[in-house]
Amino acid sequence: MGNFQLEDFVAGWIGGAASVIVGHPLDTVKARLQAGSGYGSTLSCIRTVYRRESVFGFFKGMSFPLASIAVYNSVVFGVFSNTQRFLRHHRCREPEAGPPHVLSDLLLASMVAGVVSVGLGAPVDLIKIRLQMQTEPFQEANLGLKPRVAALGEQPAYQGPVHCFATIVRTEGLAGLYRGASAMLLRDVPGYCLYFIPYVFLSDWITPEACAGPSPCAVWLAGGVAGAISWGTATPMDVMKSRLQADGVYVNKYRGVLDCISQSYQKEGLKVFFRGITVNAVRGFPMSAAMFLGYELSLQAIRGDRVVTSP
Repeated sequence: MGNFQLEDFVAGWIGGAASVIVGHPLDTVKARLQAGSGYGSTLSCIRTVYRRESVFGFFKGMSFPLASIAVYNSVVFGVFSNTQRFLRHHRCREPEAGPPHVLSDLLLASMVAGVVSVGLGAPVDLIKIRLQMQTEPFQEANLGLKPRVAALGEQPAYQGPVHCFATIVRTEGLAGLYRGASAMLLRDVPGYCLYFIPYVFLSDWITPEACAGPSPCAVWLAGGVAGAISWGTATPMDVMKSRLQADGVYVNKYRGVLDCISQSYQKEGLKVFFRGITVNAVRGFPMSAAMFLGYELSLQAIRGDRVVTSP
Protein backbone atom coordinates (compact mmCIF):
# COMPACT_ATOMS: atom_id res chain seq x y z
CA MET A 1 0.00 0.00 0.00
CA GLY A 2 2.65 2.48 -1.07
CA ASN A 3 -0.05 4.88 -2.26
CA PHE A 4 -1.96 4.95 1.06
CA GLN A 5 -2.22 8.54 2.29
CA LEU A 6 -3.15 9.47 5.85
CA GLU A 7 -3.76 13.12 4.99
CA ASP A 8 -7.13 12.25 3.40
CA PHE A 9 -8.34 11.06 6.83
CA VAL A 10 -7.17 14.29 8.52
CA ALA A 11 -8.83 16.49 5.89
CA GLY A 12 -12.02 14.40 6.13
CA TRP A 13 -12.11 14.93 9.90
CA ILE A 14 -11.97 18.73 9.47
CA GLY A 15 -14.61 18.67 6.73
CA GLY A 16 -16.85 16.47 8.89
CA ALA A 17 -16.69 18.88 11.84
CA ALA A 18 -17.59 21.81 9.55
CA SER A 19 -20.59 19.96 8.12
CA VAL A 20 -22.02 19.08 11.56
CA ILE A 21 -21.91 22.69 12.77
CA VAL A 22 -23.61 23.93 9.59
CA GLY A 23 -26.19 21.16 9.22
CA HIS A 24 -27.32 20.04 12.69
CA PRO A 25 -30.28 22.44 13.18
CA LEU A 26 -31.90 21.26 9.93
CA ASP A 27 -30.96 17.67 10.78
CA THR A 28 -33.05 17.98 13.95
CA VAL A 29 -35.99 19.31 11.91
CA LYS A 30 -35.56 16.42 9.43
CA ALA A 31 -35.60 13.83 12.23
CA ARG A 32 -38.74 15.33 13.79
CA LEU A 33 -40.55 15.44 10.43
CA GLN A 34 -39.68 11.84 9.59
CA ALA A 35 -40.12 10.09 12.93
CA GLY A 36 -42.38 12.51 14.80
CA SER A 37 -46.04 13.39 14.43
CA GLY A 38 -48.26 16.46 14.18
CA TYR A 39 -46.13 18.56 11.81
CA GLY A 40 -47.90 19.89 8.73
CA SER A 41 -44.78 21.15 6.97
CA THR A 42 -41.12 22.01 7.40
CA LEU A 43 -41.93 25.57 8.54
CA SER A 44 -44.56 24.27 10.96
CA CYS A 45 -41.96 21.89 12.44
CA ILE A 46 -39.42 24.72 12.83
CA ARG A 47 -41.99 26.93 14.60
CA THR A 48 -43.13 24.09 16.89
CA VAL A 49 -39.59 23.14 17.94
CA TYR A 50 -38.72 26.79 18.59
CA ARG A 51 -41.91 27.41 20.59
CA ARG A 52 -41.48 24.31 22.76
CA GLU A 53 -37.71 24.21 23.21
CA SER A 54 -36.36 27.62 22.04
CA VAL A 55 -33.33 27.85 19.74
CA PHE A 56 -31.47 25.23 21.82
CA GLY A 57 -33.94 22.58 20.63
CA PHE A 58 -32.36 22.71 17.17
CA PHE A 59 -28.95 21.81 18.62
CA LYS A 60 -30.21 18.92 20.76
CA GLY A 61 -27.81 15.98 20.53
CA MET A 62 -25.10 17.93 18.65
CA SER A 63 -22.17 17.27 21.02
CA PHE A 64 -22.03 13.58 20.19
CA PRO A 65 -22.16 14.00 16.38
CA LEU A 66 -19.60 16.82 16.56
CA ALA A 67 -17.15 14.51 18.31
CA SER A 68 -18.00 11.35 16.38
CA ILE A 69 -19.18 12.36 12.90
CA ALA A 70 -15.90 14.18 12.35
CA VAL A 71 -14.14 10.83 12.90
CA TYR A 72 -16.79 9.05 10.82
CA ASN A 73 -16.29 11.40 7.85
CA SER A 74 -12.55 11.14 8.28
CA VAL A 75 -12.84 7.39 7.68
CA VAL A 76 -15.36 7.75 4.80
CA PHE A 77 -13.23 10.29 2.91
CA GLY A 78 -10.02 8.42 3.71
CA VAL A 79 -11.46 5.08 2.55
CA PHE A 80 -12.96 6.58 -0.62
CA SER A 81 -9.81 8.46 -1.64
CA ASN A 82 -7.41 5.60 -0.89
CA THR A 83 -9.67 2.99 -2.54
CA GLN A 84 -9.91 5.15 -5.66
CA ARG A 85 -6.13 5.65 -5.65
CA PHE A 86 -5.58 1.90 -5.16
CA LEU A 87 -7.89 1.02 -8.08
CA ARG A 88 -6.23 3.59 -10.35
CA HIS A 89 -2.77 2.28 -9.43
CA HIS A 90 -3.74 -1.31 -10.29
CA ARG A 91 -5.56 -0.32 -13.49
CA CYS A 92 -2.67 1.72 -14.90
CA ARG A 93 1.02 0.99 -14.53
CA GLU A 94 1.55 4.75 -14.63
CA PRO A 95 -1.53 6.27 -12.93
CA GLU A 96 -0.47 9.83 -13.72
CA ALA A 97 -0.57 9.04 -17.47
CA GLY A 98 -4.15 7.71 -17.39
CA PRO A 99 -7.43 9.63 -17.00
CA PRO A 100 -7.76 11.19 -13.52
CA HIS A 101 -11.25 9.79 -12.89
CA VAL A 102 -12.87 6.62 -14.24
CA LEU A 103 -16.56 6.00 -13.49
CA SER A 104 -16.07 2.34 -12.52
CA ASP A 105 -13.35 3.29 -10.01
CA LEU A 106 -15.50 6.05 -8.53
CA LEU A 107 -18.49 3.70 -8.31
CA LEU A 108 -16.61 0.93 -6.51
CA ALA A 109 -14.80 3.35 -4.16
CA SER A 110 -18.15 5.01 -3.29
CA MET A 111 -19.75 1.62 -2.52
CA VAL A 112 -16.84 0.59 -0.27
CA ALA A 113 -17.09 3.94 1.55
CA GLY A 114 -20.86 3.40 1.96
CA VAL A 115 -20.45 -0.04 3.54
CA VAL A 116 -17.71 1.19 5.90
CA SER A 117 -19.83 4.21 6.81
CA VAL A 118 -22.66 2.03 8.13
CA GLY A 119 -20.34 0.00 10.36
CA LEU A 120 -19.07 3.19 11.99
CA GLY A 121 -22.05 5.50 11.62
CA ALA A 122 -25.05 3.40 12.67
CA PRO A 123 -24.44 3.70 16.47
CA VAL A 124 -23.64 7.43 16.10
CA ASP A 125 -26.81 8.05 14.10
CA LEU A 126 -28.92 6.00 16.51
CA ILE A 127 -27.80 7.99 19.57
CA LYS A 128 -28.27 11.28 17.71
CA ILE A 129 -31.82 10.34 16.64
CA ARG A 130 -32.76 9.13 20.15
CA LEU A 131 -31.53 12.40 21.72
CA GLN A 132 -33.35 14.45 19.07
CA MET A 133 -36.62 12.52 19.51
CA GLN A 134 -36.88 12.15 23.29
CA THR A 135 -38.79 15.43 23.69
CA GLU A 136 -41.17 14.48 20.88
CA PRO A 137 -44.82 13.94 21.94
CA PHE A 138 -45.76 10.29 21.48
CA GLN A 139 -49.13 8.63 21.18
CA GLU A 140 -50.06 5.18 19.96
CA ALA A 141 -53.83 4.80 20.23
CA ASN A 142 -53.93 1.08 19.67
CA LEU A 143 -51.50 0.53 22.54
CA GLY A 144 -53.53 2.69 24.92
CA LEU A 145 -50.64 5.03 25.66
CA LYS A 146 -51.25 8.61 26.67
CA PRO A 147 -49.38 11.44 24.94
CA ARG A 148 -46.15 12.16 26.75
CA VAL A 149 -43.40 14.62 26.24
CA ALA A 150 -40.35 15.55 28.28
CA ALA A 151 -41.44 18.96 29.47
CA LEU A 152 -39.61 21.38 31.70
CA GLY A 153 -38.97 19.78 35.08
CA GLU A 154 -39.73 16.27 33.78
CA GLN A 155 -36.86 13.81 33.54
CA PRO A 156 -36.02 13.03 29.88
CA ALA A 157 -35.37 9.43 28.78
CA TYR A 158 -31.66 10.14 28.27
CA GLN A 159 -29.42 12.57 30.16
CA GLY A 160 -26.86 12.80 27.36
CA PRO A 161 -25.01 10.75 24.72
CA VAL A 162 -23.08 8.59 27.23
CA HIS A 163 -26.24 7.80 29.23
CA CYS A 164 -28.10 7.12 25.97
CA PHE A 165 -25.36 4.72 24.83
CA ALA A 166 -25.36 2.90 28.20
CA THR A 167 -29.17 2.68 28.30
CA ILE A 168 -29.39 1.20 24.78
CA VAL A 169 -26.69 -1.40 25.55
CA ARG A 170 -28.38 -2.30 28.86
CA THR A 171 -31.92 -2.58 27.49
CA GLU A 172 -31.32 -3.75 23.90
CA GLY A 173 -27.82 -5.25 23.96
CA LEU A 174 -24.93 -4.40 21.62
CA ALA A 175 -27.12 -5.33 18.64
CA GLY A 176 -29.42 -2.47 19.69
CA LEU A 177 -26.74 0.00 18.63
CA TYR A 178 -27.25 -1.21 15.06
CA ARG A 179 -31.02 -0.78 14.97
CA GLY A 180 -31.86 0.56 11.50
CA ALA A 181 -28.46 -0.47 10.08
CA SER A 182 -30.03 -2.41 7.18
CA ALA A 183 -32.04 0.67 6.14
CA MET A 184 -28.90 2.76 6.54
CA LEU A 185 -27.01 0.35 4.25
CA LEU A 186 -29.73 0.67 1.61
CA ARG A 187 -29.50 4.45 1.98
CA ASP A 188 -25.74 4.95 2.13
CA VAL A 189 -24.35 2.63 -0.56
CA PRO A 190 -26.31 4.28 -3.40
CA GLY A 191 -26.23 7.57 -1.49
CA TYR A 192 -22.43 7.82 -1.51
CA CYS A 193 -22.38 6.90 -5.22
CA LEU A 194 -24.65 9.91 -5.81
CA TYR A 195 -22.47 12.00 -3.47
CA PHE A 196 -18.90 11.49 -4.63
CA ILE A 197 -19.49 10.90 -8.36
CA PRO A 198 -21.48 14.12 -9.05
CA TYR A 199 -18.97 16.07 -6.94
CA VAL A 200 -15.94 14.78 -8.86
CA PHE A 201 -17.42 15.34 -12.32
CA LEU A 202 -19.02 18.70 -11.44
CA SER A 203 -15.82 20.08 -9.92
CA ASP A 204 -13.86 18.85 -12.98
CA TRP A 205 -16.41 20.44 -15.32
CA ILE A 206 -16.40 23.80 -13.48
CA THR A 207 -12.60 23.96 -13.16
CA PRO A 208 -10.74 25.38 -16.21
CA GLU A 209 -8.19 23.02 -17.76
CA ALA A 210 -5.35 25.43 -17.03
CA CYS A 211 -5.96 25.18 -13.26
CA ALA A 212 -4.18 22.51 -11.18
CA GLY A 213 -7.20 22.02 -8.91
CA PRO A 214 -10.72 23.31 -8.23
CA SER A 215 -11.17 26.79 -6.77
CA PRO A 216 -12.93 27.20 -3.39
CA CYS A 217 -16.00 28.51 -5.26
CA ALA A 218 -16.04 25.43 -7.53
CA VAL A 219 -15.64 23.12 -4.51
CA TRP A 220 -18.47 24.89 -2.65
CA LEU A 221 -20.86 24.73 -5.62
CA ALA A 222 -20.04 21.16 -6.69
CA GLY A 223 -20.13 19.91 -3.08
CA GLY A 224 -23.46 21.60 -2.41
CA VAL A 225 -25.13 20.28 -5.57
CA ALA A 226 -23.79 16.75 -4.90
CA GLY A 227 -25.14 16.88 -1.35
CA ALA A 228 -28.60 18.05 -2.46
CA ILE A 229 -28.76 15.24 -5.08
CA SER A 230 -27.55 12.57 -2.67
CA TRP A 231 -29.76 13.51 0.27
CA GLY A 232 -32.82 14.17 -1.90
CA THR A 233 -32.69 10.72 -3.55
CA ALA A 234 -31.87 9.00 -0.24
CA THR A 235 -35.00 10.34 1.50
CA PRO A 236 -37.24 7.19 1.28
CA MET A 237 -34.69 4.95 3.04
CA ASP A 238 -33.70 7.83 5.33
CA VAL A 239 -37.32 8.00 6.55
CA MET A 240 -37.28 4.26 7.31
CA LYS A 241 -33.90 4.53 9.06
CA SER A 242 -35.09 7.44 11.23
CA ARG A 243 -38.25 5.57 12.23
CA LEU A 244 -36.42 2.36 13.06
CA GLN A 245 -33.83 4.24 15.14
CA ALA A 246 -36.39 6.42 16.95
CA ASP A 247 -38.36 3.24 17.68
CA GLY A 248 -37.54 2.30 21.25
CA VAL A 249 -37.59 5.71 22.93
CA TYR A 250 -41.10 4.83 24.14
CA VAL A 251 -42.11 1.48 22.63
CA ASN A 252 -40.92 -0.89 19.89
CA LYS A 253 -43.35 -0.87 16.95
CA TYR A 254 -41.29 -2.29 14.06
CA ARG A 255 -39.82 -5.76 13.56
CA GLY A 256 -37.47 -4.68 10.77
CA VAL A 257 -37.12 -2.66 7.56
CA LEU A 258 -39.88 -4.45 5.62
CA ASP A 259 -42.29 -4.19 8.57
CA CYS A 260 -41.48 -0.49 8.93
CA ILE A 261 -42.10 0.07 5.18
CA SER A 262 -45.38 -1.90 5.35
CA GLN A 263 -46.74 -0.18 8.48
CA SER A 264 -45.72 3.29 7.29
CA TYR A 265 -47.34 2.79 3.86
CA GLN A 266 -50.57 1.34 5.31
CA LYS A 267 -51.01 4.23 7.75
CA GLU A 268 -49.76 7.21 5.73
CA GLY A 269 -49.64 6.20 2.08
CA LEU A 270 -46.89 6.74 -0.50
CA LYS A 271 -46.21 10.30 0.62
CA VAL A 272 -44.65 9.04 3.87
CA PHE A 273 -41.51 8.00 1.98
CA PHE A 274 -40.91 11.60 0.95
CA ARG A 275 -41.37 13.21 4.36
CA GLY A 276 -38.54 15.64 4.90
CA ILE A 277 -37.36 15.59 1.27
CA THR A 278 -37.35 19.41 1.13
CA VAL A 279 -35.35 19.81 4.33
CA ASN A 280 -33.08 16.94 3.25
CA ALA A 281 -32.21 18.60 -0.06
CA VAL A 282 -31.96 22.11 1.45
CA ARG A 283 -29.84 20.84 4.35
CA GLY A 284 -27.72 18.71 2.01
CA PHE A 285 -26.42 21.72 0.09
CA PRO A 286 -24.75 23.74 2.90
CA MET A 287 -23.65 20.62 4.79
CA SER A 288 -21.91 19.08 1.80
CA ALA A 289 -20.55 22.42 0.61
CA ALA A 290 -18.95 22.89 4.05
CA MET A 291 -17.77 19.26 4.05
CA PHE A 292 -15.98 19.38 0.70
CA LEU A 293 -14.66 22.91 1.24
CA GLY A 294 -13.21 21.92 4.62
CA TYR A 295 -11.75 18.77 3.04
CA GLU A 296 -10.15 20.44 0.02
CA LEU A 297 -8.78 23.47 1.91
CA SER A 298 -7.35 21.22 4.63
CA LEU A 299 -5.76 19.02 1.98
CA GLN A 300 -4.18 22.10 0.37
CA ALA A 301 -2.83 23.25 3.74
CA ILE A 302 -1.45 19.78 4.57
CA ARG A 303 0.11 19.20 1.14
CA GLY A 304 1.49 22.70 0.80
CA ASP A 305 2.49 23.42 -2.78
CA ARG A 306 1.63 19.96 -4.07
CA VAL A 307 -1.24 19.57 -6.52
CA VAL A 308 -4.59 18.93 -4.86
CA THR A 309 -6.74 16.24 -6.43
CA SER A 310 -10.45 15.78 -5.87
CA PRO A 311 -11.26 12.95 -3.44
